[in-house]
Amino acid sequence: MPILLDLTPLRVSPAYRRLFTGFTLAGVGSQLTVVAIGLQVYHLTGSSFSVGLVGLFALVPIIVMGLYGGALIDAHDRRTVALVASSFMWASGILTALQAWGGNTNPLVLYLLVAVNSAGFAVVSPARSAIYPRLLERHLLPAANALGVFAFNVALTVGPLMAGFLVDWGGYKLAYSVDVALFTAALWGLFRLPSIPPEPHPEGLSGGRPGLTSVLDGLRFLGTRPNVRMTFLADFCAMILAMPRALFPAVAALAFGGGARTVGFMAAAIAVGSIVAMLFSGRLGHLRRQGLAVVVCVALWGVSVFGFGLAVGSAGSVLTRSSALWVGVLFLGCAGAADSVSAVFRTTILQAATPDYLRGRLQGVFIVVVAGGPRLGEFLAGSVATASSEAVAAIAGGIACVLAVGALSAWQRGFLRYDAREPTP
Repeated sequence: MPILLDLTPLRVSPAYRRLFTGFTLAGVGSQLTVVAIGLQVYHLTGSSFSVGLVGLFALVPIIVMGLYGGALIDAHDRRTVALVASSFMWASGILTALQAWGGNTNPLVLYLLVAVNSAGFAVVSPARSAIYPRLLERHLLPAANALGVFAFNVALTVGPLMAGFLVDWGGYKLAYSVDVALFTAALWGLFRLPSIPPEPHPEGLSGGRPGLTSVLDGLRFLGTRPNVRMTFLADFCAMILAMPRALFPAVAALAFGGGARTVGFMAAAIAVGSIVAMLFSGRLGHLRRQGLAVVVCVALWGVSVFGFGLAVGSAGSVLTRSSALWVGVLFLGCAGAADSVSAVFRTTILQAATPDYLRGRLQGVFIVVVAGGPRLGEFLAGSVATASSEAVAAIAGGIACVLAVGALSAWQRGFLRYDAREPTP
């Protein structure tokens, strides 16, 4: 039984290998551009609020197109839908590079380009997730999802580092141009795919014509399938109740006596924890009780955030600031590891237990949850910290996460018995 990251999906499926390679490179470019756009907006406005608006312009299209895009994916050839949406992303990347080469000074141009790119992403990402089960056998899905989580966190680490280097060396125009070149690999991977039409829909469910009725069919399915629904609710426990990211700037300055580098260090710790966990993820594909694994990992996320809060609260009193920082970073790394394993199994359950004719719509909901949950969590953590302190916000969030996922497990006991050999929604 392998211990290290299982590369079997890359070996057995050339189509998956091309898709994975293309989107891994594109992910690096995407994270590069996220950082570069934030830097450019701040350079143009000198306002942190203006930088924050970038997230708002990205979130709204993701929510809208995540839901509607899922209906498109279930109604049309998934390769075609992904190619068209990717073309919009590629075009927005080219225009982003052109505005830098042309010396644009209007941040609204960047906001609109971010919105177009996010709308494309909200369709491409669920389309890709819906395609994987058609390229790979079911028992290989955990390994494929572990590879995806690994690639995402590598991009989350490498992309921002590249952004800092490229912006310093050649300016925004060079950074955006590199993103365009990297994204071309994603188009290549999609173009080489065979046709992947959706499987026939059962009588009584809309699917041939995307629209509100089609979207509602997907939501109704989610409302009546407890195991699939629990993958979303469990993630909400972690991302809404115990998301510490908004606390990092204040924690760095007030508790650890650092600045921007300390913030980056804490953020990177979560990604590094995820990468390490995925490097040793070879046995995940053999685990049958995937629902139980999700619950345990979400609880471990909460415990880790609780530990981070204790480190913050002890800085300068029980522990020196330097020691408290290292303890806090260790707990954040543990949180990242737990979240990555949870993500592997949540995605696998969603793919395996959802019928093909609804898979696009449920993956669309998944994108909305993944994008919206952390945003709400940041708002909640910031609000609690304002009313009390950053340490209290992290400690209370960790406790609330553990209690909430425990209560959900007691309510939906069947999720704990979910067996990967017989995936029931």
